[in-house]
Order: sequence, then C-alpha cells, then structure tokens
Amino acid sequence: MQEKEIKVLVALAEGFEEIEALTPIDLLRRAGIAVTVAGVDGSVIRGAHDIIVTCDTKIDDVGVDFDAMILPGGGLGSKNLANSWLVNEKMLMIANNGGKIAAICAAPAVVLGPAGLLEGHKAVCYPGAESHTPDFKFGTERVCVDGSIITARAAGCAVEFSLAIIEQLIDSEASNRVAQAILFT
Repeated sequence: MQEKEIKVLVALAEGFEEIEALTPIDLLRRAGIAVTVAGVDGSVIRGAHDIIVTCDTKIDDVGVDFDAMILPGGGLGSKNLANSWLVNEKMLMIANNGGKIAAICAAPAVVLGPAGLLEGHKAVCYPGAESHTPDFKFGTERVCVDGSIITARAAGCAVEFSLAIIEQLIDSEASNRVAQAILFT
C-alpha cells in the first residue's frame, strides 16, 4: 500500500524574503515532499533582494488540497500576501481542512494574526512586526511549533524552520536525515 503524497503550497508575493522562501522549498523537496510554488499576481516574482523566481503556477490556479501552506516573510512580501484575497482564502481553507500553516519573519504578525489563525496558539515573529497584531503576545524563541501553526523569527532561522516543518509533516527521522545531509547537525 502506497503512502499518501505529502503536498505543500508556498505562496510568493512581490518583496518576499528569498532565504525564507527558497530554503523551505529546497529542504522540503529533499525530504520527498511535493512542493508547489504559487505566485501572487503572476508566476514570475521579484524578491526583496532582486532575486527573481519563476513559480510553478499562480495562486489563482491552485486548489486547497495541501497538507500545509508556507508563507515567507519580508516586509513588502508579507503585506502583499496579507492583501491577497486568494492567499487568505486558501490559507484559511487549508487550515480548516486540518493542514499546517507555517509563516516566518513578518508573516506571522502581518498575515496570520489579522486572519485569526494565531488565536489560541503560541507564535514568534520578526522583532518589530508585532505591531500588526497588537493584541497577541509573541514569544522570542527562534522557531515555535504549536499545534498546526509553525512560526519562525527571521531569515537566520530558515533552516530550523524548514526542518521543523519536515518533522511536523513526516517525522523527526526525516528531519534529521535532511539536517545531516546538509551538515546542519
């Protein structure tokens, strides 16, 4: 009997933080997870540091049959994700269908908080981004896993964030295998 393929959606919007997007895409694929990269407002998206990424598809063209959704940060990228009705719709539907939602840097405060996804959870975000969700008390650890919500503070946490997502979607053995393969441990 074949195991169900694990599928993850990564949403990229203009101004995304490149490390926070590309590290999870790379490491999840190394773990054997099917990652779909969907662009907001097109399939070619410019990051915060002028790295241009050609996405697999556009956010308009994907459904919600995913086990998780990843939202990279970056000040402008997070705002553009939050302002996308389709991103919010897909994120909430994936969450309501039992999927995991992972956000890093500004995205936990700018995207998840206003959407109501942090309620009842612990989370972290980039220092200073807390003002976007003023009624929520963010923690200070590098990566925070609380139920179906996975958050991390910044680009420097991207590998740990990615490994935490792998652990939540597969198991710690798969996460450790990827960490060892890239000499992270």
